[in-house]
Amino acid sequence: MGTVRYLEIAEELRREILSGAYPVGARLPSESDLAARWSASRGTVRQAVATLAAEGLVRSSQGARRIVLRHERRHSFGELNSFAQWAEGIGHEARSRFLSRTRRPATAEEAERLALAPGTEVLAVLRLRLLDGQPVMVERTAYADWVAEAVEAMPEDCRSVMDGLAADSGVAAHYGEHLIDALPAGSEDARLLEVRRGSPLLRQRHVSATRTGRPIEWSDDRYRAGSVTFSVSNSAVAAPLERHPGGGGER
Repeated sequence: MGTVRYLEIAEELRREILSGAYPVGARLPSESDLAARWSASRGTVRQAVATLAAEGLVRSSQGARRIVLRHERRHSFGELNSFAQWAEGIGHEARSRFLSRTRRPATAEEAERLALAPGTEVLAVLRLRLLDGQPVMVERTAYADWVAEAVEAMPEDCRSVMDGLAADSGVAAHYGEHLIDALPAGSEDARLLEVRRGSPLLRQRHVSATRTGRPIEWSDDRYRAGSVTFSVSNSAVAAPLERHPGGGGER
């Protein structure tokens, strides 16, 4: 429950920052005040604020109250924000549709990525993601056996699998390794994304795991060209990978 609670607190604080309730340069209330407001522990509040710090909305430093840096939301793959949260946070309508959900033995790569014994059954999911009604991404995901039943029970138009797992099963994801490359659209991708066969697609593969490191999913996400861009913002502390709407160029 505590894990889901900090996501709720982070979302509420995020809304207040983006609405201008806390102007740029303002300090957030102290951890004690925030904990009292939500009847939560200081540790839970600290996790919530750390999520906003990783997004670049606030500056976080030990022993000091957090300062609001900006009113623009970025999505860091170092954090657990879903595709739907990212899209809606920047003013887009996010929708999705399960196209297939099939139980089958894991491939060698899936078993390795999900830390499963060879041949363990996984749930293979094909899903189409849309922004403002336009198809932008085809998602092929292998879910570990221990979350397969929960994913199978989700509605066909489930907004976010990861949000659903967090809310219904208490399973919160922390993204791990990301691999990014480009590849030509095959027949299925071309049909789903409404592009010509052979058109360039941006592919992002990643493992999602729990806080304890237990893998949840291994996903292969293929984006229509021009729908999103990825950027890395360097600093002396970290270089978070971020996703932006298409056309923004590189940073």
